Amino acid sequence: MRRLALAAVLLAGACTSGPAPSEVVPKEAPVPVPAGASTLTNPPSASPGPAPQCNATASLRPGALPPAGQMPAGSTMDRILQRGRLIAGVDQNSYLMGFRNSFTGEIEGFDVDVARQIARAIFGDASKVQFKVVTAAERIGVLQRGEVDVVARTMTITCERLQDVDFSAVYYQAGQRVLVRRNSGIAGVEALGDKTVCVASGSTSLNNVAGRARTLVSVPNWTDCLVMLQQGQVDAISTDDTILAGLAAQDPYTEVVGARFTDESYGIGVPKGQEDLVRFVNGVLERMRTDGTWAETYRRWLGTLGPAPQPPVARYRD
Repeated sequence: MRRLALAAVLLAGACTSGPAPSEVVPKEAPVPVPAGASTLTNPPSASPGPAPQCNATASLRPGALPPAGQMPAGSTMDRILQRGRLIAGVDQNSYLMGFRNSFTGEIEGFDVDVARQIARAIFGDASKVQFKVVTAAERIGVLQRGEVDVVARTMTITCERLQDVDFSAVYYQAGQRVLVRRNSGIAGVEALGDKTVCVASGSTSLNNVAGRARTLVSVPNWTDCLVMLQQGQVDAISTDDTILAGLAAQDPYTEVVGARFTDESYGIGVPKGQEDLVRFVNGVLERMRTDGTWAETYRRWLGTLGPAPQPPVARYRD
């Protein structure tokens, strides 16, 4: 009898002790915000005033490419050759353009392959490149401090940026669009007036969408925007269609909507004053256009956008 009584007491204790399930796991737990995310209480004006004027997409005319491994003595390319590797600033969070392959650990993408072509032209070996991962906001700084030789990271050429760094000729022509959850009812940029939109800090996308949305949220990387869209913290993401295509490929419950509302001309960033390297890079890009490498690279990474278009026509100022 004593054993039965003790068992009854233990059973009753097991049934009544401890907090209720709703106290263990709150019914409405707060959704975490990506590190570095911030709501822009004073976003830049869509018309911040007169912008610097220049012929932004006209670069330096290339000369003939020297044989790989035989760079002109004293040139920037010779310095890179003597070091034994090209150092390129790239992304690791933009699927298709610059991303880290989760199976191999390698950084891959359209921009990455362009950087490898520059290394191949210097060394005769496309693998002789060291990738330095940078955010959109860090691109100009790493060039100015000499931490990288080039930046190949969906970097739009602008007159404002040309005051701080130099650029190659245009190697890809993108345009800004909008990414939303499927069946959101948002059809394009015109429908963002009462919405919360995510953008990456340091990108031209931020200024382009300023004044078009009720609230802007800034994050370090575009994948942070995708997380916030999936968690319902923002209504849309707006940036270049190349980047949005990569985000949509990672989440089939999203879609890119609306027409392009900007033109984004990508260039390879080069430290200010290194004209020989700008001309050399332009020579590499010219070769990529003419020998089919550009089209092959497009089909490999961006074929989901449709058939490979003609490469951008290079424009030179001298």
